[in-house]
Parts: sequence; structure tokens; C-alpha cells
Amino acid sequence: MKTKTFMLTVIALALQLTCCGDHFPSRFALEFPQTPEPWVSLLGEPHWRVEWLAPDGRRQTADILPGGSLEVELPVTWTNPVTARPYWPGYNLFAGLFMPAGALFPFDVDGSRLRLSWEAGLDTVFYQELAQAAKPDSAKNPANFDWPRFRELLKSKDLNTAVSRDPWLVDWRFVAEKTIDANFDRRRLVPQSAVSMNIPVSAGPWYGTSPFAEPLTFAEQKPRSFPVRPGLNVWISREGILRVNGNTQVFSKW
Repeated sequence: MKTKTFMLTVIALALQLTCCGDHFPSRFALEFPQTPEPWVSLLGEPHWRVEWLAPDGRRQTADILPGGSLEVELPVTWTNPVTARPYWPGYNLFAGLFMPAGALFPFDVDGSRLRLSWEAGLDTVFYQELAQAAKPDSAKNPANFDWPRFRELLKSKDLNTAVSRDPWLVDWRFVAEKTIDANFDRRRLVPQSAVSMNIPVSAGPWYGTSPFAEPLTFAEQKPRSFPVRPGLNVWISREGILRVNGNTQVFSKW
């Protein structure tokens, strides 16, 4: 029954896009999601760097001040990602350091508005990874990926428990490459391996760059053990920001 529902959804959207594309407006006002309260309490409201594809297929970017607004013009003939990366220039926290919000046209359209969410931010990043992994002559275009079914999977009980809580634990580049080379397999949706690293910082709480991550709080007399994964790891607290890359640790006070 679920498979039938997915197929009906995809077919209906395909008909709308290919036959009735002019029923959609070409310009959409973006509706940004609420920023996680810990980020706001420590850093204030973010700036946003928005990325999207224009009707001619060219990549567009715009930087939005806190509380600002933006309308984007989108092609209405294929699934199109809009990514919004939060950043805080006053704290030297650049765009791309924190996980993005996003939306997929046409699934997140509400009239003349496009509703961005933190959940769809992952969709847009996976879309981009699929596009980068695809060969120029590949038939596996991310615009044709079954996005409704993918979203349903991320909400299902079949998903790895840790990934269900925080899907940013997955190496989405690896999943995209395997999807292009073979096919999509939910068994690849597992957390990247992490190494526990004791770092002499305050007890916390410490907040990560994923809007879904639980804060790390350490007892006063216990080691401050951080789960360090490949690449740059970042946590923030009331005292400052901790950056860890491999064996390199840098703590900067606010």
C-alpha cells in the first residue's frame, strides 16, 4: 500500500510538472525555519546563504541578513533544491560550518511560498551529492530520484536508531556515490565511525552543528569525551567554540 501511495504521489507531481507547469508561479518567497534555541541563545539569529538553480540552470546565491527575506525564481519543470546555510560572521562561523535548512520544489511549495525546513536541508545536500557523483551521460539524475519515498524512509522505524535521531551522522557523499554506481540501499544509512577524544574544556552543555544533535553535558569530575568523526568537528558552549580536526584541537573563547 505504501509503495502504491509513493508511486501515485510521484506520478501526480510528474504530471503537474510536465503538463501543467504554468499552474505554479515562477517566483517563490522563502519561509525560513525557526533556528534551534541553543544556537540563538549563544549566537543570536543567523545570517543565511541561500543557493538555488535559476530557470536557465545556473547556480545562484544570495546572503540574507537576520530577519531578512528573499524571493527566488525557479524552473517548474524539474525537482529543484533550495539550500539555506546559517552563519554568524560576528563569531567567525562561516556558511557551511553548520548544517543547512532547505526545501525541494515542488514538494515544499505552499501557494507562492516555499517552506524551508531543517529536515529538507538534508534532502538538498543529498541532491547535490547525487548530482556531483553522477556521470555527464548518466540517467540517474537527482531530479528523478524518489524523494517522497526517501523522506518517508527517514521517518520510518526501519532506520538505524542513531540516524533516526540525527541523519547528519551519515556520510551522505558515500551514500550518493554508491547510489549512482549501483542503487539506493537503506542499509548504508549508518553513522560514520567516531573516535572518543578527551578534551580539557568546561562541563558544558556543548552543542553541535546539526539542528538534531543532542547536547553534550559532562559531569564536573568526569572526562570531557567528544565523539570525533572524519573532517572538521565543531561544538559551541557559553564559553566559546571548540574545533577538532583529527588530532588537532582548538578552543576559542567568545
